[in-house]
Amino acid sequence: MLEFHQVDIRCNFVPILHKISVTFQKGEITTVIGPNGCGKTTLLQCLNGSSKVTSGSILLDGTDYLAMPVRERARRVSFLPQVRTIIPALPVKTLVEHGRFPHLGFARRKSKKDIEIVEAAMDFAQVAPYAAQYADTLSGGIRQRAFFAMTLAQDCDYIVLDEPTTYLDLNGQRAFMEMLTQLKLQGKTVILVLHDIGQALEISDTLVIMQDRKIAATATPEECLRQHIIEEVFDVRLKVFSDKGRHYYFFY
Repeated sequence: MLEFHQVDIRCNFVPILHKISVTFQKGEITTVIGPNGCGKTTLLQCLNGSSKVTSGSILLDGTDYLAMPVRERARRVSFLPQVRTIIPALPVKTLVEHGRFPHLGFARRKSKKDIEIVEAAMDFAQVAPYAAQYADTLSGGIRQRAFFAMTLAQDCDYIVLDEPTTYLDLNGQRAFMEMLTQLKLQGKTVILVLHDIGQALEISDTLVIMQDRKIAATATPEECLRQHIIEEVFDVRLKVFSDKGRHYYFFY
């Protein structure tokens, strides 16, 4: 379980979030949604150090997360950011191997287990065919899957993803959502930010809804729909269509 208790967070020395308390349940898929500028990315970025916690506490399975050495954090929580300003000119396999660095010694010599984890991550993210191709030559969607494979290679129980479907086409997004379900079945805890509310409703066990840099609600998708929280926060109306056991959400 990942718990934020009365947390203040700033980004680039600017205070963004104040007195945030929220819990992400272990073994679940939790999606953070909210209008632009509400603080979704800032909330998650404090887990990889891009945002700074100035007060309050974060507990990971009962342990003070902020007191952990950076290397230990990287063994416990993997983080895929939304935007990368620098795309390394590295073969995909080499890029994915970077995910093993928190587990390697000073010499960074990979064991048989490390190699197997890297190969499994590449297979899972469907980038094994691009192993020898350089990351900076890939399309945006394939490159995103390569970075996702690197995140999986950390082999963490907690996986944090900020807008992971940004560069993916519709088929790619559908495949990615299926991957998240598989990760949950493997016992992983997945925390992500999504702009697509329909995807969030379909994939999530719990929604964390933010508004005006505060937590507006934390509840199951069903409860959020029943209470019309999403419509209020986003100032939209909702229609639900059902076909062959699946629900489709149309906001207008």
